[in-house]
Amino acid sequence: MAKPEIEFRDYDTEYEWKDVEGDTLGIKEKILSLDSDTGDYTRMLKFPPGIETSETLVHDFWEEVLLVEGSLYDIAKDETYLPGYYACRPPGMTHGPYRIPQGCVTFEIRYYKK
Repeated sequence: MAKPEIEFRDYDTEYEWKDVEGDTLGIKEKILSLDSDTGDYTRMLKFPPGIETSETLVHDFWEEVLLVEGSLYDIAKDETYLPGYYACRPPGMTHGPYRIPQGCVTFEIRYYKK
């Protein structure tokens, strides 16, 4: 099954913020579309103010991220990212850890590609 066909919708009112499975920092997500067969999905991700992640992340999927609100500080790179910053991470690319002093919201697309 592929991702569903969706015409324009207001993600603020038509999708609910939910806890990210396995997260203990208070990060929330709105899944906008999902292909349950492949695991590919598109979501909004909301980080609360004042959190700091401790691990360097590595995934087995492609990840594209656009920072929509707030700021994100990359501890390892000593860089701050602001709204409009974009990342495209192939499988195996390391990233993080992060500090999010005032919180942030990102738009994220994850997909598996052979």
